[in-house]
Amino acid sequence: MHITVTIDDTEHTVADIPGDESLLHLLRDRVGHTATKNACEQGECGSCTVYLDEDTVCSCLVAAGQADGRRIRTAAGLATPALDPVQQAFLTAGAVQCGFCTPGLIVQTHALLAATPQPTDAEIRIGLAGNLCRCTGYEKILDAVRLAPRESTAL
Repeated sequence: MHITVTIDDTEHTVADIPGDESLLHLLRDRVGHTATKNACEQGECGSCTVYLDEDTVCSCLVAAGQADGRRIRTAAGLATPALDPVQQAFLTAGAVQCGFCTPGLIVQTHALLAATPQPTDAEIRIGLAGNLCRCTGYEKILDAVRLAPRESTAL
């Protein structure tokens, strides 16, 4: 199978994709977007969360062929030309430890704040429920999400 996909505003044509290859492996192994992390490959941890068109998905659960003709945006793609306010908030709040969960959390937080610019703590917890972090007690992550809306209004 051959597909053409736009990843972070750059079009890629990829050949010889097996029917069972995931979008995650397309991103990491075929295109070199290693910022999208591979952890559970079962859609349980959220480390591989990306935008597929306008929706967030666990890229490990999406067949690469489903991305043909579509737009993918990764956490790295949000930092164009400068850090996105969500990324800056994660840095400011100290919500980045090992960094493995961070790309997925950044994308999911970005989507949450696009839908709910000033979420309550309960809305934050629900919005990030599919993203696991093994290093923190989540408080710094919550701090970052609370900080991001204030930073984004300052732009």
